[in-house]
Amino acid sequence: MRASLPTPSLHTARLRLRAFEGADVDDLFALQSSTHILRYWDSPPWTERSRAEKFIAACRRMEQEGTGARLAVDRVSDGSFIGWCTLNSWNPDFRSASLGYCYDDAAWGQGYATEAARALLGWAFDTLDLNRVQAEADTRNTASARVLEKLGFVREGTLREDCVVNGDVSDSWVYGLLRREWQPSPDPVTR
Repeated sequence: MRASLPTPSLHTARLRLRAFEGADVDDLFALQSSTHILRYWDSPPWTERSRAEKFIAACRRMEQEGTGARLAVDRVSDGSFIGWCTLNSWNPDFRSASLGYCYDDAAWGQGYATEAARALLGWAFDTLDLNRVQAEADTRNTASARVLEKLGFVREGTLREDCVVNGDVSDSWVYGLLRREWQPSPDPVTR
């Protein structure tokens, strides 16, 4: 059995990344129940508030089992919850993991996803000593693809018809970022 992997607390100029708390249930449910936000997601929007409670419990299990970290993202200027990012499927033997994120549409287009992911990737490469991080994006989600490319990810291929999103069969792009290609942020990230 793996040792636990404490969820980090990371701070950038505009964001605070932290472990999920019980107080996040309503904000998380609002985010994950939006049809618009989840239009490219590989699972349907939530219809029950209890899903948010289960999600937060799963975050704690992920930490206890040492398989990754899922962090709530708050905007520093007003303390509001704007989304979350995750590093999951951590494999210490292969020194690899997967990156994912989800943000409220009011936070889109402001660089928050890139900023938060860059902080999480810095922790992943420095603390977990990863060699590779992988990510996937629905081929219709060009905004998410831009985020990954700004971070230095390279599109490595396409998973054809790998998901059914809102009843539509869809493809996903697979991206990879190697340690030797990683460009840390010039802005400090505090832990």
